[in-house]
Amino acid sequence: MKHLIAPSVLSADFANLQRDVEMINASEADWFHVDIMDGVFVPNISFGFPVMEAIARHAQKPLDVHLMIVNPDQYIERFAKAGASMITVHYEACPHLHRTVQSIHEAGAKACVALNPHTPVELLSDILSDLDMVLVMSVNPGFGGQKFIPNTLDKIRRLRSLANVLNPDLLIEVDGGVGLHNTPDLVNAGANVLVAGNAIFAAPSPSEMISSMKHLPSAQSNSI
Repeated sequence: MKHLIAPSVLSADFANLQRDVEMINASEADWFHVDIMDGVFVPNISFGFPVMEAIARHAQKPLDVHLMIVNPDQYIERFAKAGASMITVHYEACPHLHRTVQSIHEAGAKACVALNPHTPVELLSDILSDLDMVLVMSVNPGFGGQKFIPNTLDKIRRLRSLANVLNPDLLIEVDGGVGLHNTPDLVNAGANVLVAGNAIFAAPSPSEMISSMKHLPSAQSNSI
């Protein structure tokens, strides 16, 4: 499958949020990536239900909602009702991960689990067949504009190998330091959903950047 592009609205201009949402609607982007941060699980606070619901009212593409919060279970149903098509929880925040994944599916959303940079992909082997997507964090979560962690490419390759055996339809998403410079290598390693914030919204033409990232051919090697 062709890789998908999910612009991160955390990097949008919040004084002109509807404008940026409509730009994504009109672009070749596939999803909206919505980062929810609580200031506890990660050292930053983003936004909550009012802003997400405002995005959902205008969005014409699926909302990929990334919960960087403690106790995500208590909010799953509400995020689904607020418009989340996909709900991502962190492995590190869920002591009863199987139950959490079940709750996401029961709420009518697709279930995704995110891994921080230090967390091995192999820890998901017992639950991989129940997931729709795994988000590999290529920076430490909490802030945009960070530098891509090179070891992420090896993690993606290992995860893709594991998924080929346990869940061939698994989507692999990457978030953090993603741009034109590493899109080919990420796709070549096995990623098929790319989240980009600053690379898109800081570009002279965000919609052209989305198109460029969407159509950039895969690299011929896995090196960076």
